[in-house]
Amino acid sequence: MALFGRKKYTLVNVKKKEIPAGLWVKCEECGALTYKKELLNHFNVCPKCDFHYTLTPNERIELLIDSGTFQEINNHLTSLDPLEFKGPKTYKEKLQADQKITGSREAVVTGLGKLAGKDVAIAVTDSRFIMGSMGSVVGEKITRAVEEATKRKIPVIIISGSGGGARMYEGVFSLMQMAKTCAALSRHNEAGFLHISVLTNPTMAGIMASFAGIGDIIMAEPKALIGFTGPRVIEQTIRQKLPEGFQRSEFLLAHGLIDMIVARKEMKEQMSKIIEYTHINKQR
Repeated sequence: MALFGRKKYTLVNVKKKEIPAGLWVKCEECGALTYKKELLNHFNVCPKCDFHYTLTPNERIELLIDSGTFQEINNHLTSLDPLEFKGPKTYKEKLQADQKITGSREAVVTGLGKLAGKDVAIAVTDSRFIMGSMGSVVGEKITRAVEEATKRKIPVIIISGSGGGARMYEGVFSLMQMAKTCAALSRHNEAGFLHISVLTNPTMAGIMASFAGIGDIIMAEPKALIGFTGPRVIEQTIRQKLPEGFQRSEFLLAHGLIDMIVARKEMKEQMSKIIEYTHINKQR
């Protein structure tokens, strides 16, 4: 009553402090908010539910390859438009848009480097670039990387993440890359050298049906979606409810499709052990 009885009084308007954008990240799996710096310290893995966020090829390479040793190869190759594909966007427009977004010419980065001191060739697909799909340039770059590994007598590591499979914009030119990459890996295998395939979320369709599915050792990150066709399409086709976790890493490990599930923070160490074990066995 004393307050309103005064002749003059002042209401103070306190402005809320605005939180700068980009400091927090909402998990796609569990919805938890994580401080971005904490997420980076956990290798872009949610500390609440272990969800593995997508990494760019450069982030993958930084995670696995010894600092200062990576040398990119064949980065000058760019896709053409052999079918003169037209849709809501032309193929050329789609390529230009994704080149601008990713800063890369194509959906794969290939190169040479050292992993825990051992020479390796590495190829990493980029799911941001036309869903990581494989066109003629992706197939050519992976083939050349494998052939370089065979020539140098070193292991090859291919890290796959593709929701697009073979690239429809190139038709049969894309499909033939499945056979070409597998043929190069077959020659690498016949020469007695190691191929480690790493499957990330998602690895699907023509990618999974070619080079991603024929590793000497097939690793997968936890909870990655892996298969040829997505579970929703399969359910609609067979008109049956699929088992819980169908096509996830854990389900596929239990059914023998992959060799191991490896958390991102342990990936380099696990690869190093496999390469060292292979090297020791070859010397015997």
